[in-house]
Amino acid sequence: MKAIERATYAVGGMLLASGLMHVAILLISGGSWEGPVSLRKAATFGLSFGLTLINVTFIASFVTLTARSRNLLLGVFAAACVLETALVSMQAWRGVPSHFNMETPFDTAVATTLAIGGFMLVIVIVVLTVAALRDRADLPPGLRLSIQAGLIALAVAQIVGGLMIATGVRLVVTGDPQAAYATGGWLKPVHGVLMHGILVLPLLAWLTSARRWSEATQVRAVHAGLAVYGLIVAGALFLSLP
Repeated sequence: MKAIERATYAVGGMLLASGLMHVAILLISGGSWEGPVSLRKAATFGLSFGLTLINVTFIASFVTLTARSRNLLLGVFAAACVLETALVSMQAWRGVPSHFNMETPFDTAVATTLAIGGFMLVIVIVVLTVAALRDRADLPPGLRLSIQAGLIALAVAQIVGGLMIATGVRLVVTGDPQAAYATGGWLKPVHGVLMHGILVLPLLAWLTSARRWSEATQVRAVHAGLAVYGLIVAGALFLSLP
């Protein structure tokens, strides 16, 4: 295992620990799980970004990259994951919203930094996706397809997140911050489903390969899994629409 991978796995584990800690605090304290200032946001960001960082690190090991590119991409991705989780957690502990919050210069700076962190994530994911779309003849076709689909889903998840941020910022700028907090996350269901395709789809490919099916059968199973996943994404999008 490369040094950068050991480092990012460790960071991912710390983010997961942060998420679990906030879940425990919520359960013990009986705090609210709803609203823009709930510690739930710290919990979900820690868990989601921890899982995502670990999975992206693992998936990147199958993508052809130079050592320098791998170090840079994984380093930037890990830094952005920590930045997003830390700022959201800080704002939750301060009792103020993290996104769409422009009440003070400090809060505006936090919201802007979160947007910059999101942009960093998008760049890394796009570069990894483009690299994964190159042909890797040494990878089993089912695994190659699931990696490509998982990274594409993760890239689309970032676009969906950007749409939610744009919606909320527009409402704040037009003088309706309460509407931003109430409706800015309107695409959360589809965003969540897309975020974790990078975990589910490669896992499906691994499960099919573990059964020692023929290569053609494994590819058909992955295609079937992709079809089911597509239906789940479509269902989440339907639930998200007003």
